[in-house]
Amino acid sequence: MRFNGTVPGAARLHLTDGIALLRPEEQVFSAMLGGFANQQLARNLARSTVEGRENTVKAFTAYVNAFPWQWTPAMVDEWLGDLRSLRDLKRSTIRSYSEAIRSFCHFATDPLYEWGTTCEERFGSHPVQIVHEWNTAVHAQDNESDAKKRAFTKAELHAFFAHCDDEVARIRAFGRKGWLPAFRDATLFKTAYAFGTRRNETRMLDAADFGRNPYGAEYGEFGLCRAGSAKPRRAHRPSDAQC
Repeated sequence: MRFNGTVPGAARLHLTDGIALLRPEEQVFSAMLGGFANQQLARNLARSTVEGRENTVKAFTAYVNAFPWQWTPAMVDEWLGDLRSLRDLKRSTIRSYSEAIRSFCHFATDPLYEWGTTCEERFGSHPVQIVHEWNTAVHAQDNESDAKKRAFTKAELHAFFAHCDDEVARIRAFGRKGWLPAFRDATLFKTAYAFGTRRNETRMLDAADFGRNPYGAEYGEFGLCRAGSAKPRRAHRPSDAQC
């Protein structure tokens, strides 16, 4: 099935056949980046994600001093190695950079967009996928965050929630007005932990977001939480978190 170059990001939408280019390498590369951006926007990705990936591709191109149809796996190996050893970047950052290059190569090598054919005709070479399983970091653990920001242990969680409850009782015992905000905060912490909601999801929760969970009747009317306000800039289906 062919789309005659009409899909977002296709080479024919960014380059005109039969016209000589003044700086062919630079202009074709710029057109590829434009096509990559359009393809991602058509998938409804956030502009921040699109711009971040584009900047990563540009940085890699400048580092290796070569265009996509000249890239090799050894180049990305050296680049990622330098980023880790010289700049001491975090594993999660390295992973995001390699994912940006992998996504770009996947786009550039997809026959649907015809960039491989275009590069072959103009330069006698074509892009290939240079990011593979053997040259990218694998998930050694579920959480790659800084060790200083590790998750609480069960004992620490119990102590934290107990402290929240004790604060409510202490403030109320002194007859102060601040016990209601303290009770609200304690409830929010427990709700976020119980349903695994993000910060913005927790902030936007309303009583109407809770409902009965048929698999957890013991929780009554609050066994299910519909958190649909975490990413307001993108239309998406609300996610159901259950106890």
